[in-house]
Amino acid sequence: MAEFLQDPRVKVEMLIRKPVQEVFEAIIDPEITSRFWFTHGTGRLEAGSHVQWHWAMYGATAEVNVKEIEVNKRILLDWGTSVEWTFTAQADNETFVTITDSGFQGSPDEKVKQALNSTEGFTIVLCGLKAYLEHGIRLNLVSDKAPYAHIS
Repeated sequence: MAEFLQDPRVKVEMLIRKPVQEVFEAIIDPEITSRFWFTHGTGRLEAGSHVQWHWAMYGATAEVNVKEIEVNKRILLDWGTSVEWTFTAQADNETFVTITDSGFQGSPDEKVKQALNSTEGFTIVLCGLKAYLEHGIRLNLVSDKAPYAHIS
């Protein structure tokens, strides 16, 4: 069986032309996040909290443990992998968002598949975040990604 010299680590990034406080709040407040990512969250992200994120169209739920939060700078989550969001103010109205995901489990092939899926998923999330915050547009990217997988 092949082994990695280094396990896969996902990194996706995007400039959002909004102040860092607004971008950060869009991720920790499920009322906002549900407009571009999941359909419902059980609570705000706070250090030490446990929340659930739901995607009703797919009948899917993620258990999310919030490990650390640095307001307007960083969010560290565990949802089976370690996901870190960083928020860097570029100017008064610009925020550079970086998401890293690591800790994939399974065989080397399974880890690669998970990393590719994560890259695709978090890229879609950042695109949806950008469209929503900058232009007020709900692109329905997550729902439209796999309409054949919707549950009745």
